[in-house]
Amino acid sequence: MTQSFDHIVVGGGAAGCVAAARLVKAGRRTLLLEAGHSHHHPLLDMPPGIFKMINGSKFMRYHRTEPQAHLDGRVHEISQGNVLGGGTSVNAQVYMRGRSADYDEWDEMLRGNNAGVRWNWQAVLPHFTGMEGNNRLGGELHGSEGPLLVSDPGHIDDVSRWFVQAVQGLGLPYNHDFNGPSQRGVGFYQFMNRRGKRSSAAYAFIEPLTNDPKLTLKLNCTVSRLLIENGRVTGVVYSDASGAERTSYADADVIVSSGALISPKLLMLSGIGPADALARYGIACAADLPGVGENLVDHPEVPIIATANGPYGYFRQGQGWRMIRNGLHFKLFGTGTILSAGVEAGAFVNPADPHGEPTIQAFCVPHVYLDRDILTLVENTYGLTVTTVVVKPKSRGFVRLRSADPKDMPVVSPNLLKHPDDMREMISGQRYFLQAFQTKPLGDRVKAIAVPSQDDLSDEALAKHCKRFVKTNYHPAGTCRMGSDSDRMAVLDAAMRVRGVDNLRVADMSACPNINAGNTAAPAMMLGDRCADFILEAA
Repeated sequence: MTQSFDHIVVGGGAAGCVAAARLVKAGRRTLLLEAGHSHHHPLLDMPPGIFKMINGSKFMRYHRTEPQAHLDGRVHEISQGNVLGGGTSVNAQVYMRGRSADYDEWDEMLRGNNAGVRWNWQAVLPHFTGMEGNNRLGGELHGSEGPLLVSDPGHIDDVSRWFVQAVQGLGLPYNHDFNGPSQRGVGFYQFMNRRGKRSSAAYAFIEPLTNDPKLTLKLNCTVSRLLIENGRVTGVVYSDASGAERTSYADADVIVSSGALISPKLLMLSGIGPADALARYGIACAADLPGVGENLVDHPEVPIIATANGPYGYFRQGQGWRMIRNGLHFKLFGTGTILSAGVEAGAFVNPADPHGEPTIQAFCVPHVYLDRDILTLVENTYGLTVTTVVVKPKSRGFVRLRSADPKDMPVVSPNLLKHPDDMREMISGQRYFLQAFQTKPLGDRVKAIAVPSQDDLSDEALAKHCKRFVKTNYHPAGTCRMGSDSDRMAVLDAAMRVRGVDNLRVADMSACPNINAGNTAAPAMMLGDRCADFILEAA
């Protein structure tokens, strides 16, 4: 059985949910295909629930990287949401847009594009504020009436407060709004939740349309290829939840919103990508676009972990009698640790130039926080983790096909910290925040710094530490990037249209010309909103 729609959106992540919702509200019959599961689950709903799932859950898809030669052959994982709402259903919910200069940079990179579209801060800001329902901030830079509920942390642990005070002691000013006029400073993040419930893209944008007949939502459906006829995308072939192959057609634009690791894979399986690579797998080339899968960029993060000299932070708060106590506290009074996403405080700093644009973002996590492949390297006890993140990395990796079989995961090589400038900035960030562990009032609660080893803090030793512990900040981007007409590696034009193929757009973080400085969920939603705008304006 075949079905026809006005539009098909492939991928119900942050961008896909927003784009589909906008099209439905405009009266378009829209099919939203999501390979993952429903977002309705109590551990997904509550702010800290994902910490019980992040190292193993059906709601996550785990991509194992190729051995990274520059990391001494290390293989690590990049987990991505496998659920409606994508990353917004499984992330730590930090609401961060990046800085205005990020989008002015995009605008410059896209100059000379025949779409005549602007991507500067003035062009994207209305998309951010229109979606935002902030419980504290308003004015020109914030929205208070949008469906995406943005809130201050519902609970702040003492460890987070001590971190903020210690970093102020290093001379960094307090910042009450990291999405305000300046990122620089230390303070508390805002989060996409309200009163103990996550506000994901699924809840904010798709849930209100549950009974709208113009929206057809199908979960556990994996698209294997796009149908292309005479240079025009006409539909998709997918496997439904039972494993049966289905075909659906679109009268107008198809939007690929499967994320920076899967969107390029789908394009290549459909014959859109580097012709020589496609030929190796017997895939007929519909559009020779060498940039598909290239330019993979992610924010690298490296932890500093200390044990505490007292029962501070969130150690074992989700286990045994503590979990029962915290659950009852929340149910009876609507307060307590369950209102925290597990991270509350952070900072943006430029260690080399204290008044310059920040080069490092930090997250303070009031417990020992590590990825699966390095869990056993540090004792799991009372402690805290400060992760340092290079916000504008120069390292670039790639995503490629493993085979012509849609069931095979793509080949992923992120090359985190491969560029020497990224390593230099990461080491400077580590040195800066190591000082915070020795500064009052945080320093008074630190028993010992577990990593990096305090026996040797030379550049060589810190580089070795960074190579062993570097991990994704869960922000892969850039693999189907927009670019000017003269850029042969640009997959998309400035209206997010795939070059050389009609009726096809890509709307997710793979479309970014360069990664923004900060978390990527809000920019992904902005991209979905803009993509829908382009489609509706063209009509």
